[in-house]
Amino acid sequence: MAGKNQTVITEFLLLGLPIESEQKNLFYALFLAMYLTTILGNLLIIFVIRLDSHLHMPMYLFLSNLSFSDLCFSSVTMPKLLHNMQSQDPSIPYAGCLTQMYFFLFFGDLESFLLVAMAYDRYVAICFPLHYTTIMSPKLCLSLVALSWVLTTFHAMLHTLLMARLCFCAENKIPHFFCDLSALLKLSCSDTRVNDLVIFTVGGLIVVIPFLLIITSYVRIVSSILKVPSARGIHKAFSTCGSHLSVVSLFFGTIIGLYLCPSADNSTVKETVMAVMYTVVTPMLNPFIYSLRNRDMKGALARVFCKKIFSCGL
Repeated sequence: MAGKNQTVITEFLLLGLPIESEQKNLFYALFLAMYLTTILGNLLIIFVIRLDSHLHMPMYLFLSNLSFSDLCFSSVTMPKLLHNMQSQDPSIPYAGCLTQMYFFLFFGDLESFLLVAMAYDRYVAICFPLHYTTIMSPKLCLSLVALSWVLTTFHAMLHTLLMARLCFCAENKIPHFFCDLSALLKLSCSDTRVNDLVIFTVGGLIVVIPFLLIITSYVRIVSSILKVPSARGIHKAFSTCGSHLSVVSLFFGTIIGLYLCPSADNSTVKETVMAVMYTVVTPMLNPFIYSLRNRDMKGALARVFCKKIFSCGL
């Protein structure tokens, strides 16, 4: 009977954002602009790091992977959201929904691990500058990136397989703009206790530990700079760490609030807005926070584009 019930649901309906019909065109233009900014900003970073040999360093290896992750993370949800805002058919196939959930978890997890690697790289560079090249060897950097990809693959696959075993009997309307893990669990007519347990244990480790490691790294960075006080050093420490931590807090804070510390008074609108913050806003801000405020990146941008202009002129 369970198997029969599960086959009844062949597709889900994504109800999307709680937007009035007369405001849809305005929000469509806004989200399209944000998505294009995310795509162009992150592609520009990957392009510049690839072409400029001065940026072939550990920090920019992590940054190029983060830009790729942001690009893909946003692309998992935004095209479908934009399509549904202009379409009268908000349906998504059952297999397509699980696929979207898998890649959403994959690139979300990958971003958190890469943020940890970048925080550790900055910690070593500022606190142990004389030993930086020894500690952050090419082998270690590649190992950190590879480990991030492997761990995220298994974590996303674990949640997807656990979701695939559940039955969905009648209700197929998802009050969200993508196939969210918690929203799907609420629709299931099966016992979801195992899924909930995995979210709070494995999911907690995947999210909370990286967040604590990032916070610890930046605390150590700030304390190290303040040991040799100077107006320029203090300004640089709080300017850099403050902007980085604001994006990190936005990304991890909303995820922890939604999945690990759900509140009984959380409305669908509140949960959707929180999801927009880490799926749309954070990938768009990362290029500005981690790159376009960076002096090396600005120099690389100038060199690459000057070289292209000069080549075209010849």
